[in-house]
Amino acid sequence: MAVKKSAVETLTFESALDELQDIVKNLETGKTALEDSIAAYERGIALKNHCEKKLSEARSKIEKISVSSDGKVSVAPFEQE
Repeated sequence: MAVKKSAVETLTFESALDELQDIVKNLETGKTALEDSIAAYERGIALKNHCEKKLSEARSKIEKISVSSDGKVSVAPFEQE
């Protein structure tokens, strides 16, 4: 009996990452049938893309808080260096 998988888009970052790690572990064993490996690989790619999207969204929400020498507080978008 196959386990019903949630749509990737509905998963939290943590759930998607956990599932992706499970897929990688299973594929590394080499004991999975070819068709199942291909399906797992395709789901893994979707999970990876979903995780990257979630991280990008989180990064865009982060704000950099700065305090100037005169004590004024300013907020600017986070920029990755």
